[in-house]
Amino acid sequence: MTGDQMTSLPPGQRARSDFPRFGLTPYAFRFPKILDALELTVSGDAVDEAIITEPLVGLSRMSQVCDFHCVTTWSHQNVHWEGVRFAEFYERRIAPKLKVGLSVQTVVLRGQDGYRTSLPLADLLANDVLIVERLDGVPLSIEHGAPLRIVAPAHYGYKSVKHLSRIEFWQKTPPLKPAAFAFMDHPRARVAREERGRWLPGWLLRLAYRPLIRRTAELFQKAMDQRDNSSK
Repeated sequence: MTGDQMTSLPPGQRARSDFPRFGLTPYAFRFPKILDALELTVSGDAVDEAIITEPLVGLSRMSQVCDFHCVTTWSHQNVHWEGVRFAEFYERRIAPKLKVGLSVQTVVLRGQDGYRTSLPLADLLANDVLIVERLDGVPLSIEHGAPLRIVAPAHYGYKSVKHLSRIEFWQKTPPLKPAAFAFMDHPRARVAREERGRWLPGWLLRLAYRPLIRRTAELFQKAMDQRDNSSK
């Protein structure tokens, strides 16, 4: 599917039929080391550091179909995710651990591959934000974030951290070195407002990002092919 889908996609987005492994190019050859154990480390100044084993056990499983919008202007529509609401994870697993008298403003999300970003807690508590373990009826593959990932449909894909390994809960926005240049990591990255990055208008970043899509997808596929061949 090609061309702008003005009736069903946000400004500047173009639908594509495939769902490629994609991201910042320095992460193309980085892969998760732990795939057979579901656990998350929680930390930050609002909670004591702890490892939560089987973090989704006992929480309400749900499925959700939504579009995935990459900041570089491609979208893959009607993606079927399965997992638990971040809001329930927070209420059941984190809120009881909060230090007395403290509240959380900002959450830092980190992946096993070293990628990191942040979102306001209020955004992560939206009903459609999930911690996901299955895609299209099967466990997440490495291409799409195994063993756990965030899915935040109202935000550009770079906020939906893959290979999720650590979640930090902070009273205020902490110093965080972005995974890319600072202008590329908007504090909220809301699709509806075309918050593709900081300081620069979304329409301008469209022009900068769009020519990079094909070669970025090819690089990530090359990395995946090399990994598959080396494991044979």
